[in-house]
Amino acid sequence: MYAIVDIAGQQFKVEAGKEIFVQRLSQENGASVEFSKVLLVENEGAVKIGTPYVEGAVVKATVVDDSARADKVLVFKKIRRKGFQKCNGHRQLLTKIKINEIA
Repeated sequence: MYAIVDIAGQQFKVEAGKEIFVQRLSQENGASVEFSKVLLVENEGAVKIGTPYVEGAVVKATVVDDSARADKVLVFKKIRRKGFQKCNGHRQLLTKIKINEIA
């Protein structure tokens, strides 16, 4: 059983028991969260597609880590023949959640 759910403006394929990284949520570690913007639910071959959301479908999750960080992205700028080089790095803050159930 899996579901496609809209979390913080992005769509994720979730399954019960899996852990995913999503954009920063305001909840702290150990807090339980519910996502009601479920776009699709598949259960043993039976597929329900929402218009735009599936009625009554809820994904329940628990916040595992509220301060996880993504891999570093380097932004390198250079103007050739001018001696200009600049390198900036960025690590996006993420939230790691564990999917408990799809109801």
